[in-house]
Amino acid sequence: MAARILAIDDNPDNLELMRYLLEAFGYPALTARDGISGVAMAERERPDLVLCDVQLPDIDGYEVVRRIRSLPEISGLIIIAVTALAMVGDRAKVLAAGFNGYLSKPIDPTTFMHQVEAYLQPELRNASKRSQTDTHAAPAAANANGRTILAIDNLPANLELIEGLFGVLGYQVITASNAGQALELARSSLPDLILSDVCMPHGNGYDLIDAVKADPNLREIPFVFISSTFTNEEARRKGLAHGAEKYLFRPIEPQRLLKEIEACFRKHG
Repeated sequence: MAARILAIDDNPDNLELMRYLLEAFGYPALTARDGISGVAMAERERPDLVLCDVQLPDIDGYEVVRRIRSLPEISGLIIIAVTALAMVGDRAKVLAAGFNGYLSKPIDPTTFMHQVEAYLQPELRNASKRSQTDTHAAPAAANANGRTILAIDNLPANLELIEGLFGVLGYQVITASNAGQALELARSSLPDLILSDVCMPHGNGYDLIDAVKADPNLREIPFVFISSTFTNEEARRKGLAHGAEKYLFRPIEPQRLLKEIEACFRKHG
């Protein structure tokens, strides 16, 4: 039976990426957004492994480890730090605090699961899923066919999530942080799909789609909006009126985002 894994992280994008990768590889995933609820969930659910950020908003990861180690029923849990800390001596401090290991942020979706599985006993590793590249991701990876997605967002965390979701499935993802940069990349790379935020500095998503649709070399490229700022039907109608194939609202489940993008590719061949 595959290990049950608890991920504790206050960053919703990091948490969602870890949850997606765990479930994609067949591991039941539990999540918590702060240390106190993470400890409570570990005590209640008894997972096989805990992935814990060090910098949390209430109690930090060191206190999470201390509290778990003080509970006899779960004191032996495997607890891995997943953190951006990179100072000299950080690794030694993490291990001395009671963590069993240390994974660095940003998460690399192509290696993350192999790193996690290294801490699991062989009987808890989902070997069949690993060899098949998971039941959800394998069809998508087969359909990637070397396609390129141009993702535009001024928030690095959003771009990292998109890169993680699509990159691990075989899509090539190129990114831009504003409309001007995106237009240059679109003209030089001719992506197979453009996935763009709406609200950005130095030109918004509507400016970008208008420029794309005015360019004869780009106008047939499917254009999808995704927004956490303008999330109502009026905004959706406006985006579609500008020529977008779809207008998606954040937050959005990774599997639904994948299905929406795959639907665009199927429609456009």
